[in-house]
Amino acid sequence: MDPLLNFQGQVAIITGAADGFGRLLADALAYRGCKLVLSDIHEEKLAAAVKDLREANADVVSMPGDIAKEKTSEALVKLALDSYGQVDIAVNNAGVAHTPGALHTMTEEIIDQQLAVNLKGVLFGMKHQIPAMLANGKGHVLNVSSMAGLGGAPKAAPYAAAKHGVTGITKTAAVEYGRKNVRVNAICPFFSPTNLLTLGGFTTDESRAQLAIGSPMKRMAEPMEVVNTMVLMLSPGNSFMNGQAIALDGGMSAW
Repeated sequence: MDPLLNFQGQVAIITGAADGFGRLLADALAYRGCKLVLSDIHEEKLAAAVKDLREANADVVSMPGDIAKEKTSEALVKLALDSYGQVDIAVNNAGVAHTPGALHTMTEEIIDQQLAVNLKGVLFGMKHQIPAMLANGKGHVLNVSSMAGLGGAPKAAPYAAAKHGVTGITKTAAVEYGRKNVRVNAICPFFSPTNLLTLGGFTTDESRAQLAIGSPMKRMAEPMEVVNTMVLMLSPGNSFMNGQAIALDGGMSAW
């Protein structure tokens, strides 16, 4: 196997692993020899994903849980250490969208959910993942932010606030831990037809076509295009990237 894509002997935690980017990334890393520690709030979907991965000879353990609760991140890292003795990679992918609306229409419930899952979930994850990496002498955290974490996101203010927070803690942690050989980066995708888009209320072809207009390529990102970029960012050969929030947007940020 090409050494740039050889993940043999590495252990990766992936949150939000039951579907979407997380599920596809689990497949991609397992195919390349990575051992997996998976989590998702949807227990049945997670169990189905684990079953499929094991049938494909993946080495995987899992634990359902709400990533907005710190105890979930703590227990997930413990599971990784108890099962494999190390944490090399952590992908904080779990997230939730909300129905679009102007900022002044956003309820306290929506704001609290966005900050709890999309921001605190990542912060709690890093709080427990990074010490395990420090003990291992190395590690790479990849946070899933968004183009809404790099610029304005009309009708998605709470989501944008949380994702800007993800970008901010990514850069902060990269500075804090880079000298210890623990790197932290983020990927910031454009719209992609995953379940998150459905949760955001974009369920019709017309509404999705309207979103795609924002990219110079006039289409959304295919889920595997995002996941392939995640694999490249996590590549063992990509060892000097640190503190970056990579826009994957078909050229939108070039306007």
